[in-house]
Amino acid sequence: MHLKTLTLRGFKSFATTTTMSFEPGINCVVGPNGSGKSNVVDALAWVMGEQGAKNLRGGNMADVIFAGTAKRPALGRAEVTLTIDNTDGALPIEFSEVTISRTLFRTGGSEYAINGTACRLLDIQELLSDTGMGKEMHVIIGQGKLDEVLTATPEDRRGFIEEAAGVLKHRRRKEKALRKLESMQGNLTRIEDLAGELRRQLGPLARQAATARRAQVIQAEVFDARARILADDVAQAQARLQAQSVNEKKLQESAAELAARVARAANEVSELQAAADAASPQIAALTENWQRLGSLVERFRGLANLATERERSLLQTGPSAHRGEAPERIWQRAEEARVEEESLGKEVRAAEDALREVISRREGAELRERELDQELATVNRSVADRRELAARLNGKIATASSRIESLAAEKERVAAAMAEAGKRADAAEQQVIELEEQAVAHTDGDDTLSIAHEEAARVRQGAHDAVEEARQAVAAAQSSVVEWRTKADTLELSLAPEDATAWLLDEHRTGVVGLVRDAVKIAGGWEAAAEAALSGVATGAIVRDVDAAVDALRAAREADAGHLELLIESGARSDRDDAARAALAQTNLAADQARLASDVVEGEGGSAVALRALVTGTVLAVDLAAAKQLLDAGAPAVATMAGDVLSGTHAWGGQVQAAAILARQAAYDDARAQTTAATEALARAEEELARAHATAAVADEDFDQIAAQLGARDSHLAAVSAQLGVLRQSLSAAHQEIERNEERVRRIDHDLERHIDELADLREQQGQLEDAPEDLAKHAAELSAERDAAHKLTVAARSDETEARLRLRTREERLRAIAGKSEALQAQARSVEARIAQEERAAARRQEAAGVAEQVAKDATAALVVAQEYLAALSAEREEAEGMRATREGELSAARTSLERLRQEQRELDDLGHRHELALAEQRLKYEQLAAKAIDDLGMSADTLVAEFGPHLMITLPQAEGEKPKPERPFVREEQEKRLIKAERDLARLGKINPLALEEHAALEERQRYLTEQLEDLRQSRADLLGIVRDIDQRVNEVMTSALSDVAREFETTFASLFPGGKGQLVLTDPDDVLATGVDIEARPPGKRVKRLSLLSGGERSLTAVAFLIAIFKARPSPFYVMDEVEAALDDTNLSRLLGLFEELQDNSQLLIITHQKRTMEIADALYGVAMREDGVTSVISQRVKDLAGS
Repeated sequence: MHLKTLTLRGFKSFATTTTMSFEPGINCVVGPNGSGKSNVVDALAWVMGEQGAKNLRGGNMADVIFAGTAKRPALGRAEVTLTIDNTDGALPIEFSEVTISRTLFRTGGSEYAINGTACRLLDIQELLSDTGMGKEMHVIIGQGKLDEVLTATPEDRRGFIEEAAGVLKHRRRKEKALRKLESMQGNLTRIEDLAGELRRQLGPLARQAATARRAQVIQAEVFDARARILADDVAQAQARLQAQSVNEKKLQESAAELAARVARAANEVSELQAAADAASPQIAALTENWQRLGSLVERFRGLANLATERERSLLQTGPSAHRGEAPERIWQRAEEARVEEESLGKEVRAAEDALREVISRREGAELRERELDQELATVNRSVADRRELAARLNGKIATASSRIESLAAEKERVAAAMAEAGKRADAAEQQVIELEEQAVAHTDGDDTLSIAHEEAARVRQGAHDAVEEARQAVAAAQSSVVEWRTKADTLELSLAPEDATAWLLDEHRTGVVGLVRDAVKIAGGWEAAAEAALSGVATGAIVRDVDAAVDALRAAREADAGHLELLIESGARSDRDDAARAALAQTNLAADQARLASDVVEGEGGSAVALRALVTGTVLAVDLAAAKQLLDAGAPAVATMAGDVLSGTHAWGGQVQAAAILARQAAYDDARAQTTAATEALARAEEELARAHATAAVADEDFDQIAAQLGARDSHLAAVSAQLGVLRQSLSAAHQEIERNEERVRRIDHDLERHIDELADLREQQGQLEDAPEDLAKHAAELSAERDAAHKLTVAARSDETEARLRLRTREERLRAIAGKSEALQAQARSVEARIAQEERAAARRQEAAGVAEQVAKDATAALVVAQEYLAALSAEREEAEGMRATREGELSAARTSLERLRQEQRELDDLGHRHELALAEQRLKYEQLAAKAIDDLGMSADTLVAEFGPHLMITLPQAEGEKPKPERPFVREEQEKRLIKAERDLARLGKINPLALEEHAALEERQRYLTEQLEDLRQSRADLLGIVRDIDQRVNEVMTSALSDVAREFETTFASLFPGGKGQLVLTDPDDVLATGVDIEARPPGKRVKRLSLLSGGERSLTAVAFLIAIFKARPSPFYVMDEVEAALDDTNLSRLLGLFEELQDNSQLLIITHQKRTMEIADALYGVAMREDGVTSVISQRVKDLAGS
């Protein structure tokens, strides 16, 4: 996998579409500063999912879009497309090329795509993370990345390793899953509390029902007895299952121990066999050494004889020529030596022929012995294989027979269960038919009761609607009464006298008739004009005569009560109305435009007369214009409705006087009248409401009667329906059980047929094997005897060969000793005369040679003694080796017998384990059936059932209302079974029961069962998820342990390469917790003792960071790496070391390097020149280096 192409459109300085095709090796991007080289790195990071604007050297993400220049406008979007070669399948996607694209719009929208298909950013990050390229982008070493590594915390450095190892996404997924589990724990706790509350409610609900109905007591008896019996079954099943589990553990331990013994025995047999196989070459080597020593003995013996003979010859030579041997004698001895040499030559050739014959016979004997050994080993292996095969066949036959018996027994059990289910189905079906007939019998054919119920409901609704209308009318009337009464009370308060009039009414009642406003009534609409005409008398009081008026005024002055306005009832009359009438007639104004003031005063009492006299001659006009006309026509005085008064001598008014006394009085009178009318309307509404209530009561009574009849019928039908539902569920469960059992019987029949056929095949194979072992054993015995005979022949042949070699070596030594003697004697004879002259000088040399020959004879004799001693020791060692080989063969036979016995025991133990597994599976199946029955019948899990109804608990029997509490009793199964039978019989005798309590109990029980099942599912799911998390932690632990070890090892190597003579290592902050440990860097450059990074120079710190990153790259290679000017500050020596590491990295990864260094360019496979044009847009040219080298 490697980067293939990168296409940029509108990304930073790449305003035009630019495509860069990369090579698999090292790719270098070069160019001047500011030309846009680093933008290539930013584009790679951005298209692979980088989300940090600061990491892209910008303030916000919109900065990656081409911002425009003086000659080119800004663009609206940036798009980068990266094509990856995936021919090696490193990416988990079925494409040989994978194209990833990312588009960002200036409006803020963004798009992602994989091979042209829209996707999410998460999809791209997940796709790349499987190759070690996660969202942390450790494969991209941009500007400032080295400082980030140096200043990173140990946990951050660990993150780099995690991403390279491909476990970072698993850690984050696990953390997300754990957070979800923590948030789910609250809901789980709430469900547990709710389930516990429901379980606690079941008991009280049953006791409440027991106090109301005997049926509920019996049902509680049935439930309790059934639960306790089932809890006892579950407890016994749990105990048996636990005992079986303990036995299984013991069997596993025994099997492991026996397997270890078998392995040790097999190793012992292998070692003995290897020792036996090594014995023959050792004996052969001993024999060969023995032969060589024998040859050396003969050679030393011949050398000693020759030296003795030489010494004797030299000593016999006289000191002068006359004492020397005569030439004739020398010639004679030369002839004798020649004859002896020819004879010895013939003997040597004869000995060589004999040796070749003996060697041929020995090789044939050894070949025959090896062939017999191989054939005997083959036969022994065949015998052992047949025995082992026979033992395996016996085990398989026993297993198949046991399985057939188990299947037959299981078939009988399933058939019995199916028959029992059939009986339950027939009984339930009969009960369903009876209840359906009963339901039909209690249903009206024409449903008149329902029609009457609907009519009564309609009548009742109408009556209640009438009540509601009457109630609304009463409420409206009450509101009107309150409104008018409140208005009247308010007006009454405003009419209360505020000057001396109030004092007069309270303190001086002599001659006082009452208030003017109470005594008179003004025609509607003219109240303000009349009050203006009265000139303040309207607020005063009425007295009978002048004396009363005088007394009142005197008393008010004496009491300092204030100003009084009094109307004298018996005062003088004036007839000024004639002038006023004349003016009205002259102006010809309508009655609603002008009226005499005396005409608007209504009433005939003395007060009214006095008031008319007071306003005589005054005309009331609608406005000032009419008043002007009247005054011009000769009216004495005119008052307007606005309260203005005009006369021939004076006028007053100007501002409208709101709510004048007479107007308020009129409003008060009207409010009182309206209050009276509203009170009467309220009384009528209340009477109507009472009649509506009576009608509604009658309608409710009729409706309740019909509803009671309908409810009784519906209750009965509901009870029947509930029973039908239970019976239909039982019927369905019985049919399903029958179907399951039928399917189980078919599977058992199929398994029986298969196992019976398998058993027949196994027995046939066993019969075939029983005929062969005797023939093989006989053949093995014959081969063993033949091999022993061949071994004896081999030993004899080897001995003959040794003797033949000794004879040959003896004759060869003798021949070598005499060879050339004849020529020497002849030469001696020919030169005897010449040597006679030199005999004196030669005598000394002969004496010296005699001494040498004597020494040689002594040395040869000593060597001969030593060689003979070694030969004797070697002979004893060879005989001892032969004896040890025989001993090993006996030990090997005994070890094989022991191994076969252990294997037989192992097979027997395997058969026992298989039978135990079948028994354990049967016990587990029974327990699961009981647990399922607890859920289905009682709505409880097996553990909850045992905890609440187990046999270890005391039993408190349910009691009816009024009964004394029964004492607690221990659990006795026979008593509970009798109790269950009696309760079911009593329940059957009860007949009809009230279904409401049963329905409520059943609903609560169903809800509790559902919550229990859901809770168990949640617990199991949570446990499974936590198990998966533990497995992931274990796997991540293993992966990270390996990754940390590999990175630490590579860091030491890489650091040593960059700092020859220095030492660097990675130290775990918490080695005991691999999942959470951080990674510290210790670096000691050559010649320094410091280890802390902060104490190193800038270049050393940068190289240390590079060493850390390259160690990660080498330990966990990624498909490619991008490096942005990481070697810019290095000197030539350090650059050479770093380039060597780059060349090592390119073996497994593709490198994209942003550089200014010429030496870095020299190792590149492709160069990309980046330049900034005059219009501010980056352009790129590329060149393959191998093309330049070829040209």
